[in-house]
Amino acid sequence: MKKAHKIIAAAAMLFLITAILITSFQFAAYGDPDYKFYEKEYARYNVTEDLGMEMPEVMAVTKHMMAYLIGEEEELSVITDVDGERQDFFNEQDRAHMADVKNLFLGGLKVRTVCLVVFLLLLLLLAVMKADLKRLIPGAYFAGLGLFLIIVLVLGLLFASDFTKYFTIFHEIFFTNDLWLFDPATDYMIRMLPEGFFSDMTFRIGLVFVGSLAVIGLLMGIWRFAMSKRAENKNK
Repeated sequence: MKKAHKIIAAAAMLFLITAILITSFQFAAYGDPDYKFYEKEYARYNVTEDLGMEMPEVMAVTKHMMAYLIGEEEELSVITDVDGERQDFFNEQDRAHMADVKNLFLGGLKVRTVCLVVFLLLLLLLAVMKADLKRLIPGAYFAGLGLFLIIVLVLGLLFASDFTKYFTIFHEIFFTNDLWLFDPATDYMIRMLPEGFFSDMTFRIGLVFVGSLAVIGLLMGIWRFAMSKRAENKNK
């Protein structure tokens, strides 16, 4: 098996795994149409008490916000009862920051599409090069997975060691302004989404991602075992 084939196949798998990671993020955030995870988190962190709102009102705000982030709502604005007053839940800083988040999220979905296209093109290239895809793909998946998991493990250990520090670094990398720095006294959104929520969401995304990789890994293992058995039978 040519070394070039192995390198191209491993690169293809890295693009596939990146696409799976972005899909895991989307599934963790939007997989439950009733947003029960969010409701449980709000109860866990006493969000309704901090906002002076009832849970149905907080969930209505959440559903509007999530629809906005995925492009289903044009404006981030919800008039509701919060802190004992009838007012817009979101202020101008909220809207400016969430516009950045929306662009980042939708941009991520475009990156996923690019990753899938590149993955398929690399597989097509291997086919043109007459690579033995049946034997190549399982090994390439585990090679790409190993490299990717090393990166994820390092990042996971960093976040586990000091979530606040690396959560801040994440924002500094992906945002060119400091609009993400909120004041709980004046910004209701940070009361609705405390740091603990983001920590739990990160863990949720990790579970979906690792679970997806494990399922694919199991299928690849079965594939490799079947190919090995077939080769043994041919040699008998």
